[in-house]
Amino acid sequence: MNVTEQARLSVAPMMDWTDRFCRGFHRILSREALLYTEMVTAAAIIHGPRARLLRRDAPENPVALQIGGSDPEELRRATALAAPFGYDEVNLNVGCPSDRVQSGCFGAVLMKTPGLVAECVRAMIAESAVEVTVKCRIGVDDQDPDTVLPDFLNQMQDAGVRRITIHARKAWLEGLSPKDNREIPPLDYPLVHRMKTRFPELHLSINGGIAPGMIEDQLWLMDGVMVGRAAYHQPWDILGEADRLWNREPPCKGPVEAALAMRPQIVAWLEEGARIHQITRHMLGLFHGRPGARLWRRVLSEGAHKAQSPAEGLALYDAALDQIRGAMAAA
Repeated sequence: MNVTEQARLSVAPMMDWTDRFCRGFHRILSREALLYTEMVTAAAIIHGPRARLLRRDAPENPVALQIGGSDPEELRRATALAAPFGYDEVNLNVGCPSDRVQSGCFGAVLMKTPGLVAECVRAMIAESAVEVTVKCRIGVDDQDPDTVLPDFLNQMQDAGVRRITIHARKAWLEGLSPKDNREIPPLDYPLVHRMKTRFPELHLSINGGIAPGMIEDQLWLMDGVMVGRAAYHQPWDILGEADRLWNREPPCKGPVEAALAMRPQIVAWLEEGARIHQITRHMLGLFHGRPGARLWRRVLSEGAHKAQSPAEGLALYDAALDQIRGAMAAA
């Protein structure tokens, strides 16, 4: 199966969340969904601790690297330097509204300069053996999305991009925090749906506010669905049965089985030097809405930072597992 097919469902790049431990956990839940890294800036790839920033574990695949930047030459170099790390896709961030991103003149602010974005992706495509994609907003500030978005897509298509994810909200670059920009600007799903009709040759995924129960309906109208916060806070509800979208049997029968399947990976990470809280902080929502969910979260949240050794970390995880199984058996 190629990456385009696996982009039928993807988990969004999320700063401070979709690190390699999170992606390893999500891969336990779904063999097929496309996963994304946190955004890494082109400058950090070129000048920073590249091996640490781009490290990934082989079982994560398929996984895409998201890069932030606005200088075509810098993005070209970053794409070339990232190639040996074996990502299945390279994605350009044209959607993040944070102040830090704006100050670097990349992210959502690039919706104002589609010509520059086109130069950037051309440079990236020239250096990449894997597909270069774009994640964007429908517009920013006072832009008219009905005009801006189709022009943006047209310029991306002319530059050689064939797969784009559209966050169905504007970004307000002044006056709203990054958190508010994920929640306050209204969603405009119909506009994104119209873009699929207008650009049938592009593979278009929809993102923004996607909750459990919405994915299959959106797939009637779009090529793919990207889920962000719901996949993080309700991972089983989004990913536990996701492989059925590809007519594949899910790897785990339930969240308890998924938690057990994670144990060998946790042991390996702890032996490498990871701390248990680095791993389990991504797993707190595994039992969302199920008996014992609050107990699971409390045991892991209260104890993870206290565990000083791999043995203590594993003992804490086993205790949380025992508690959740007891709570579910009693329900």
